[in-house]
Amino acid sequence: MSTELFRQPLRGIIPPVITPLSDRDTLDRAGLESVLEHMLAGGVKGLFILGTTGEGPSLGYRLRREVVEATCQIVKHRVPVLVGITDTAFVESVGIARSATDAGADAVVLAPPYYLPEGQPELREYLDRLIPQLPLPLFLYNMPSLTKVPFELDIVKWAMQQPRVVGLKDSSGNMGYFNRLLELRGQRPDWTIVTGPEELLAESVLLGGHGGVNGGANIFPRLYVSLHAAAEAGDLQRTRELHSLVIAVVSKLYGIGRHSSAVIKGIKCAVSCLGLAGDFMAEPFHRFREPERKIVEAAVAELQIALGPLAKP
Repeated sequence: MSTELFRQPLRGIIPPVITPLSDRDTLDRAGLESVLEHMLAGGVKGLFILGTTGEGPSLGYRLRREVVEATCQIVKHRVPVLVGITDTAFVESVGIARSATDAGADAVVLAPPYYLPEGQPELREYLDRLIPQLPLPLFLYNMPSLTKVPFELDIVKWAMQQPRVVGLKDSSGNMGYFNRLLELRGQRPDWTIVTGPEELLAESVLLGGHGGVNGGANIFPRLYVSLHAAAEAGDLQRTRELHSLVIAVVSKLYGIGRHSSAVIKGIKCAVSCLGLAGDFMAEPFHRFREPERKIVEAAVAELQIALGPLAKP
């Protein structure tokens, strides 16, 4: 396994890519290509597939492998491709990682196994057994709201001593935790530390984070790329302006539904309104119905006006 690509932190926007579907078990490859090219044209620095926004845990293993293969074939090493391997079954996480290697992906991403919560000592033992089986560099994915188990700081300190672990995506929304991560960077200057919640992108980069894994970049990639660049440059006025536009995206598109699936539904529906791909959802979820879709259509139109050139890739 080579970590040459990650000798330095991966900086910029690494969108969690939606998975366009034709039905519950069929990839919309044309839609996937449109979405990927849209984001690449917007200047993203990497792509994270089969994550939460990509509905990875809801997809069958055959379909997951197809998504990995298709993505790698489309991207052709223009940016790093990171593949989610989170699963309740150890052997399936290893299997997806090996398929990702064969397809030409660059790294894998792992959240703690969900369903039956493991204790922190059990989680460390799990990682100790799993890491040697992975043929690609590993990013940890801290998502306690969905997995019920966090990567606590003691495990992060231990992970920083493992050469195969190259970074962490924090979707906890806890800036106290994020700041503690930044304090640990002296142990591994090459480690990538990125944030998931887009409301925290500006703050996290201004504090020293490396970028964002932000779902809204499926829709308006240039906005998020521009915000990252402004924050990294320390341009506070421009950062405030762009941050307010990101908050507009969040407020207009992510609160339309009544359930936790609303964010993914909003992103997929907005992408559909742009004509990039359909909005079919993996079971057990269903796309927005007509009343909600009309709200999304109006919101996307308003945002396109507000963003101006930033609404285009």
